[in-house]
Amino acid sequence: MEEIIGSGGTAPLSSYTEAVEWINSLIPFGIRPGLERIELLMEKLDRPHRKLKFIHVAGTNGKGSTCAFLTSVLIQSGYSVGTFTSPYITKFTNRFQYNGTDIPEDTLLELSNKLRPLVQEIADSELGSPTMFEVATALAILYFGEVCYPDVVVWETGLGGRLDVTNIVTPIVSVITNVGHDHTDVLGDTLEEIAGEKAGIIKPGVPAVSCVSQPEAIAVLKAKAADSRSTLYLAGEDFSYELAGIKDGVQSFNFKGPFRSFEIGIAMKGEHQLSNAAGAMMALEVLRQYMAFMLEDEDVLEGFRSTFWAGRLEEVSASPRIVLDGAHNPEGAESLAKSLPQFYKYGKLNLLMGMLANKHHESYFKHILPIVDTLILTEPDFRKKMDAEDLQAIAERLREKYAKENLKIIVERNWGKALQLLQSITAEDDLAVVSGTLYLISDVRSTLLQQPDSEKGW
Repeated sequence: MEEIIGSGGTAPLSSYTEAVEWINSLIPFGIRPGLERIELLMEKLDRPHRKLKFIHVAGTNGKGSTCAFLTSVLIQSGYSVGTFTSPYITKFTNRFQYNGTDIPEDTLLELSNKLRPLVQEIADSELGSPTMFEVATALAILYFGEVCYPDVVVWETGLGGRLDVTNIVTPIVSVITNVGHDHTDVLGDTLEEIAGEKAGIIKPGVPAVSCVSQPEAIAVLKAKAADSRSTLYLAGEDFSYELAGIKDGVQSFNFKGPFRSFEIGIAMKGEHQLSNAAGAMMALEVLRQYMAFMLEDEDVLEGFRSTFWAGRLEEVSASPRIVLDGAHNPEGAESLAKSLPQFYKYGKLNLLMGMLANKHHESYFKHILPIVDTLILTEPDFRKKMDAEDLQAIAERLREKYAKENLKIIVERNWGKALQLLQSITAEDDLAVVSGTLYLISDVRSTLLQQPDSEKGW
C-alpha cells in the first residue's frame, strides 16, 4: 500500500490552501512517463475528456506563448476557451483558466475533494500513486468537462508528448512548436529522439502544425504524420513567416499560408515569438478551413496584437530597467541574446541567472557570455536547483573563448540579495535582465511587482 504523502486521512480537504498542499504533496512521486494512471483516473470519472475539443501544444520552447496566442485570438473571435499550461508564474490557479480567468479557489477545492479518494485508490493499487502533474491534469479535465464547458481547450504538454499525461486526449489539431535540447534525461540525447517524443501527440487523422527547423527532426515528424495519415503543415514548406518591421515595440510579420496571407502585428518581443505566432496562425487556419471556426480578420489581428505572456522578455521595472525572460536552455538563450539588442538600447548589460541542475548550462553560456558585462549567479528557491558555484565553474571555463573582455562574475546564492545587487549596479542607461529557470523568474517577478500572495511551482 502506497499511502499518499500528506493525505491527512480521509477527511475532506477544507480550504484552497489545503487542496494545493495535497496536490503538491504528490511532487515526491516525481515524473513518471506513461498513461496508465491517468487512464484509470479518467475511467473512474466517466471519461470527461471525451466531451471536449483540444488544441494540443508540444515543443521544447514557446509552448506557453503559442498557447497564449491561440487563447487570445479564439476569445477575441467569440469562443469560450479553457487553457491548461505549466509551470505557473504567480499562483497555482494560473494553470487552469477559462476565458483568461483563473479557476476559482472554491472550485479547485471542490474538484480536489472529488479526485482525492480516487487518487488514493490508485495509490493503493500496483500502479502506485498518481503524480502531482497527473492530478493537476485530471483536475483541468474535470474543470473544463464538468464545470465550465469551453468551446475549445488549449492544452499544453508537460514534458515531451508521447508518454506525457496530457496525451490522453485526441485533439482537433496538434502543434509542435520546435525541438531543442531540454529534459534530455527523460526524452533522449539526440534531436531525433526528442522529436520522436514530441511527435507522439500526432494522432491518426488529426492535422498537425510545426515550426521545427532541423532536417533530422523534420524527418521524424514527417514519418510520424505519414504513419498516422495526418496532414502535417510545416513552416518553410506549407506556410512561411517573415519579419516586416518593428515599430513602437510591435513586431509585424508577413504570414503566407496555404489558404490566405496576412500581415500580423504582435507586442510579444523576440524573433522567436514570430515563429510561435506563425505556428498558432497556421493552427487557427486549419480550424477555420476544415472545422468551420468563424475567425474574422479583425478579430484574428486584434487577438495576436493583444497577446501577453508573463516572464517572456517582460519589462517589470523602469528604473532601473529590469527585463525578465524565462530562457533556460540553449535555444532559449540564443533567442534572448539576439532579441535584447533588437528591442533595447543600453550601455552595460547586467544579467542575473539561476538554473535547475538538469539543464545544458554550457551551451546556454556560449550564447549569453558574449553579450553580458556583469553576470550574477544565484540559486532558485527550488529542490532541484543548480549550485551557483558549479555554474560559476562552467562560466569561468568558457570565459576566455566566449566572454566579453572585462566580464565580471559574481556569486550570490541568496536570490533576494542577488536581486538587490542587480538593482544597485544597474545605472540609468544600463539594462538588467533576470533569466534562467521560471522558478527564479516567478520569485523575482512577485517581488518586483509586489505580489505578496504569489505562489510558484511546476
